Amino acid sequence: MKQFQIFLLTILLLWPGSMQLLQGQSLLGFDDAHAGMQRALESRFDSLLNRENLRSWMKRLSAHPHHIGSRYGKENAEFIASQFKSWGFETEIEQFHVLFPTPKIRVVEMLEPEKFTASLTEPPLPQDATSGLTGEQLPLYNAYSADGDVTEQLVYVNYGIPRDYEELERRGIEVTGKIVIARYGGSWRGIKPKVAAEHGAVGCIIYSDPHDDGYYEGDVYPKGAYRSQDGGQRGSVLDMPLYAGDPLTPFVGAAKSARRLAVKDAPTLAKIAVLPISYADALPLLRALGGPVAPDQWRGSLPITYHCGPGPATVHLKAQFSWDIVPINDVIARLKGEEFPDEWIIRGNHHDAWVFGAQDPVSGLVGMMEEARALGELVKRGWKPARTIVYCAWDGEEEGLLGSTEWTEAHADELQQKAVVYINSDSNGRGFLNVGGSHTLEQFVSQVARDVVDPEYQISVADRRRAVDIVNSAAADVKDVRGRSELRISALGSGSDYTPFIQHLGIAALNIGYGGEDGGGSYHSIYDSFDYFNRFIDPGFSYGITFAQTSGRTVLRLANAPTLPFEFTKFTETIGRYVREVAGLADDMREETEEMNRRISEKTLQWTADPTQRVMIPALKEPVPFLDFSPLRNALVTLQRSTEGAVQATKNAGALVTPDIRRAVNRILMNFERSLTRAEGLPGRPWYVHQVYAPGQYTGYGVKTLPAVREAIELRQWKSANEQIMVVAKVIEKCSAEIDRARTLTEKK
Repeated sequence: MKQFQIFLLTILLLWPGSMQLLQGQSLLGFDDAHAGMQRALESRFDSLLNRENLRSWMKRLSAHPHHIGSRYGKENAEFIASQFKSWGFETEIEQFHVLFPTPKIRVVEMLEPEKFTASLTEPPLPQDATSGLTGEQLPLYNAYSADGDVTEQLVYVNYGIPRDYEELERRGIEVTGKIVIARYGGSWRGIKPKVAAEHGAVGCIIYSDPHDDGYYEGDVYPKGAYRSQDGGQRGSVLDMPLYAGDPLTPFVGAAKSARRLAVKDAPTLAKIAVLPISYADALPLLRALGGPVAPDQWRGSLPITYHCGPGPATVHLKAQFSWDIVPINDVIARLKGEEFPDEWIIRGNHHDAWVFGAQDPVSGLVGMMEEARALGELVKRGWKPARTIVYCAWDGEEEGLLGSTEWTEAHADELQQKAVVYINSDSNGRGFLNVGGSHTLEQFVSQVARDVVDPEYQISVADRRRAVDIVNSAAADVKDVRGRSELRISALGSGSDYTPFIQHLGIAALNIGYGGEDGGGSYHSIYDSFDYFNRFIDPGFSYGITFAQTSGRTVLRLANAPTLPFEFTKFTETIGRYVREVAGLADDMREETEEMNRRISEKTLQWTADPTQRVMIPALKEPVPFLDFSPLRNALVTLQRSTEGAVQATKNAGALVTPDIRRAVNRILMNFERSLTRAEGLPGRPWYVHQVYAPGQYTGYGVKTLPAVREAIELRQWKSANEQIMVVAKVIEKCSAEIDRARTLTEKK
C-alpha cells in the first residue's frame, strides 16, 4: 500500500513541463557556459557505464570470505588496485597493522531449568552456492568482546539501551552480576554490552528477533529475503563513540612501528564478554525466563510470552579470543587535477566484509569502480579534471572504520590542507536515494538528484525521494516537505567511513546510496552472497547504474566547478532548527520531570497509607534548572545576517571573473567545515572535534546534532550544558566570520 501511495504521489508531484530539458537549468558553482559543457560531459559519462561490469566484479569479489587479514581480502585489494591502474589512475596499496581478535572458544548454553546448547552456526543452503565454504568463514561472533567465562541467571533487557534499564529499575529488576540478553535494534550493537557493563552485568548475548529482522517482516531466506531462524549477525562492539579506528593507536596511523596501547588499556574494547546468536538459539533461553511479563513494546514475535527474569534460566557464556595484529590494505588511486592539483575530491567505499559481503559492501564498491572506470575513459578521450580526484577502497571498515581512520590519521596534516570534500558510499540496493552529509552541500546534492532518472518510474530520483518523504512525514511536517524546493539531507552520525573525515578532521562529507525496497535479513551473515543479491536486492543492477550516475555526477561537478558549490542558506536554516531543538529539549524535560515527580509524590502517599501495596518507590528526579540559551540564539542571528549578506553580495557581484578572487573564495569554502570544529574536541571525547555532528555516546551510529549541548542536557549535566552553550555559540560566530570573509572577497572590484 505504501509503495502505491508513493507511486501516486510521484504522479501528483509532476506537472506539465516538469521533465523539461535540463540544459536550461543552472548548476551551482558553474556559469551558463561551463554548465552546458558540464552537462555534455555527464551525458558522455552516462553512455560509458556498463551494468555487466558490476555483475562480473561482484561475482569475483564476493566469491570467498574476505575479512581483514584473510588471503582473499588481500587478493581483492590487489585486484581492485590492478583495475584502477588499467584505467589510468596512479595507484598504490597503503598498509596498516591493526588489532583484530578472532574467536578460539564460543559457548552459550543453558544449565537451568533445562539443558540447551546454542549451535552458533549458520547452515549451508543448496540455493546459495557460496554458503557451503565453511572452512574459510569467520564464525558467528562479536569482534572486540572481552574474554570471559561466566555462569549466571539471565535477564531480558529489550534493546539494551539506557531507557530499557530505567524501565527495569522501575520494576525492581536488578542486572548486577547477571547475564543480559538483548535484541538487535534500537541502537548500534556496541552500545548494548557497554550499557550492560555500566549497570553491573557480567555478560551479554545479542539476538535477532523476528519482529525486527525475520519472518514478521516477510518470507525468510531462501524463499524470501528476510532473516531465517538460523541466520546470525556478526559485528564489532568497539566503543566507537569514544574514537574510531584501531583500538591500540588512537590519533595516530597504525604503522607497523607505531607505538601501541596494551590491550588491557584500550578504552574502546568491550568490558564484558558478548556473543551474538540466532533467534532459533534465543527461543529456548527466552522461553525459560520467569519474572514479570515484559512491557508491550518489549515483546517480539517469537511464539512465547516474553518475561524479564531474572532466571530461572541460568546460562553459561564463554568467549575466548586470539588477540592478533593483522595487516589491512587500503587501495588509493589518483587522477591529478590540471588547474587545482592541491584541491582533492576524495571518494571512498570499503572492500572488506564479515563473510562474502555481496551487498555490504560490494554493491557500493562495484558501483564506485564502474564510476571510476568511466572517468578513466573520459581522461583517455581528452578530459582532464580541474581538481585532483582520489579514489579509496578501504579495508577494515566492518571492525571499526579501521582503514579510513588509520589513513586519515596518518595523513591528517596534508588532508587538512588539500581535502575539499569526502564522498562516501557503502551498501546499495533498490529504492530511494538516501543522502546524509554537510548541509552546505544540501542544495548541490538536490541539483544532482534532480538530474538523475529513477530506472523504474522514469522520473527524477529527487521527485521519488520527495514522494516517500511526504508519505513518511508526520501530518504537521507534510506542508514543509511539499514546500521545499531542495531535498533535506540527513545529518551524519557514524557507521561508515565518512566519520574520520568530517568528525575528526572537519572535512565536508557526503554519504550516498539507494535502498528502501530491498528489505532483507542477510546483513553480516553468510547469506549476504551473490545469489542472495541477484534474487532480492537489485536484480539486473539497475540501481547500481543509477548509483554510479549519482555519485559520478557528484564527483565530476565537485572536480570541475569553477567556484566550489557550497551554499550557506540551507546550512543556516539547519543550524537554526538544531538551536530550537536543544532549547525545546530542555523545556520538554522540565515538563516531564515535574509531571513525573508529581506522580511519584502521589504514589508515595498511597504506599505510605497502605503498606500492603508498597513496591519500589522511584527517587524524585532533580528539577531541570534554567538554562540560558541566549548566547546560542544571538550567535544564530549573527549567522543569519552573515548568510543574507553573502547571498546579496553574490547576486551583486555576478560571476567571479577574477581568478585570484575565485581561488581565495574557494579556499574559504573548502575550509569552512573546519570552522565548525574545536581542537579540544567534545567533552570526554577529544577525537571527535566537530561541534555540529557526532555519533551519540549511547546511540552509536545515530547522530547527535550540537552534541556537546544536547548530550549534556540529556545526561542532566546542567553545569556542563550552560558551559557548552557558550562554547558552541563561539563556534557558530567563528563560522559566521568565515562567511563574512567570503562576502568581502566577492564585493571586491
